[in-house]
Amino acid sequence: MITGKEDLLSALIEAYLMEKATNEFYTFASEKSINPDAKRSFGDLSCWEEEHMEFIQHLYQTLAQDRDIEGFEAFRKKTPSPVTEAGIPIKDLEQKLEKPQYADDHGAVALALEIEGKAYNLYRKLSEGASDSNARVVFKEMMEQEMKHIDYVKKLRDQLA
Repeated sequence: MITGKEDLLSALIEAYLMEKATNEFYTFASEKSINPDAKRSFGDLSCWEEEHMEFIQHLYQTLAQDRDIEGFEAFRKKTPSPVTEAGIPIKDLEQKLEKPQYADDHGAVALALEIEGKAYNLYRKLSEGASDSNARVVFKEMMEQEMKHIDYVKKLRDQLA
């Protein structure tokens, strides 16, 4: 799990894997959603997490002076990403969607708010404690992106109400 004490390249890899897990969860939530708005919204969130992954990959490859896209794709496919950016294992989140309180779209939205809130707090904590000033900048950017997700999910919650 990422602590903020990593060097910038290690922090980027850890952040990438957490974004990947969150992307996978939102894809799963989209497939499970019954409400078309929730299905679309979880699909949108999944796409945004994919954009975060691309952003982080670009930063990593630029800083590492590594232009091997195929190698990075191989890394993406073979490297497990068991923990989301919220610090919650993806299997736990998938199991929560099976529970009655999370089985409908309202529950899934509440869970998404929990994920995004925890992700925001994680990136805030990392940005405050990062020993590498460049990592601090990256974490602040990720924090801002998580705030956009929170706003989006709140709007979805209001639509479903």
